[in-house]
Amino acid sequence: MILYPAIDLKDGACVRLLRGDMDKATVFGTDPAAQAKAFEDAGCEWVHLVDLNGAFAGQPVNAAAVEAILARIAVPAQLGGGIRDMATIERWLSKGLARVILGTVAVENPDLVREAARSFPGQIAVGIDARKGRVATKGWAEETDVMAADLARRFEDAGVAAIIYTDIDRDGAMGGPNIEATEALARAVTIPVIASGGVSSLADLVALKETGVIAGAISGRALYDGALDLKKALAALKA
Repeated sequence: MILYPAIDLKDGACVRLLRGDMDKATVFGTDPAAQAKAFEDAGCEWVHLVDLNGAFAGQPVNAAAVEAILARIAVPAQLGGGIRDMATIERWLSKGLARVILGTVAVENPDLVREAARSFPGQIAVGIDARKGRVATKGWAEETDVMAADLARRFEDAGVAAIIYTDIDRDGAMGGPNIEATEALARAVTIPVIASGGVSSLADLVALKETGVIAGAISGRALYDGALDLKKALAALKA
């Protein structure tokens, strides 16, 4: 199971939100590229990036910060937030991103996801963010009647590289991930599923790994707060 350290970008800084609320942002650093390099130096295999402003704006906002990160690190990075058309997908991949994450458009324009997955094999992921099983879009500001598992199944044959499943109520709350829901989703599809939201301890990571079906986990606040030691976590996942 791969651990993805998270860098959430708001106004050019590294922040963490509480349950997706932009008004409840804690700033953890003003040099995202340096933070990404620190994660790389600790041994991470991937870095997970989110353009929070972009998710609300519907277009990239923290592009300068993302480009600075890509220039600083050698490990692959994936990015979500505000990526809603083919031109933006192509532009980000041409700048060196290993994978883009499509969230809102997965609900509103699933054909774009399929087209992108065909055009860029292995480089398109679907972000499924849910409250009580129901998918939320546009930076989690709008809730839909679409169930997470139903949305995932729509892309079963599309060739997407991964599904990033976020339980919004757990995100940034340091209360542990929704292992039951994430495992159920992972068993419902053959697409690799990455857990996000609430991963706050080594025990959380071990529990996710022990399901045997979850491909990865994203952690942010716990790494910044010191509740999770990245080097020790990486070592434990390889053991």
